[in-house]
Amino acid sequence: MSLIFRAYGLRLGANRIIPGLTPTPVESPVDVHIQLGSKPAGVSKAFPNEIGAGTNQDISEYGRPEAVSWPPSGGEGFRLRYDDGTVFIVDERATHIWAVWPKTLTLEDTALYLLGPVLALVLRLRGITCLHASAFSVDGRAVALVGPSGAGKSTTAAAFAGRGFAVLTDDMLALEEQHDRVIAHPGYPRLRLWPDALDILCGAPAALPRLTPNWDKRYLDLQSNGCRFERKPLSLSAIYLLDERPDDPAAPFVESLTASAGLLNLLANSRGDFHPDKQSHRREFDMLGRIVQRVPVRRVVASTGPHSLACLCDVILEDLQSISDHAGTERKLTCTI
Repeated sequence: MSLIFRAYGLRLGANRIIPGLTPTPVESPVDVHIQLGSKPAGVSKAFPNEIGAGTNQDISEYGRPEAVSWPPSGGEGFRLRYDDGTVFIVDERATHIWAVWPKTLTLEDTALYLLGPVLALVLRLRGITCLHASAFSVDGRAVALVGPSGAGKSTTAAAFAGRGFAVLTDDMLALEEQHDRVIAHPGYPRLRLWPDALDILCGAPAALPRLTPNWDKRYLDLQSNGCRFERKPLSLSAIYLLDERPDDPAAPFVESLTASAGLLNLLANSRGDFHPDKQSHRREFDMLGRIVQRVPVRRVVASTGPHSLACLCDVILEDLQSISDHAGTERKLTCTI
């Protein structure tokens, strides 16, 4: 009998516990079946077409596969091969995932790939757009922190968690449109943090457990440590692009962006970079184009210094208040008319 988990708006059925996810007590239909430790028979000859997807260790450590391959017909599925020997198979309908890994690695190592780029591919195949973003909740609405690896998304989200705000997701944000709203789906209840980020947050680089025995990255459990995890999908209220200009004396501050500039930045931070499918690219372009028309997109410029993270959180909260005040004024005007 499968264990049932929820992440990114999907119901996942797996044959083993997935580190980072909590089984749901209620049985429900499964969207994606996951077989950990096995792969379908005869798959070795079924995926001859292969593209390189990055062999740099820093990239692989964030979960990008070394190569992606697919059958000559363009159907039947994908194989994601990592340079550490981990392999995932995803069927073309994005309803089944198989994973195998070498004896030198652990289930925890495999789970990091699974909960990042593998599910990003699955979501994209299912028509759901994903961004490189963390998100937290303010007044029942989601706020996204967007940026590439190393931009400070997780660190900033952890700072908001320390202030009592519920975290919705870390590093990957799944978005859907429902009528006139943009819905942000919850990920899973962990924040991934490097030791230097922990040094900034709490002055103790080794204060939290390792994600895996093989990496020095740590995780903050959002179901303990006085933190809160937001389990419900929320309407997206604002998007902040994290930028660092340490030489700017005015930092930290927030800049408004035009819709076109916001779109270009969101496209640069999408999670579909290794799936060469023009139809998906077009769908993603169109959806993000609609999102920047509905949701305010800002660039937030960080500063350096001992209080920079606290100041960054302050300017984001101040800007959110101005967005809320402006929206309230528009609603009042609409009602008056």
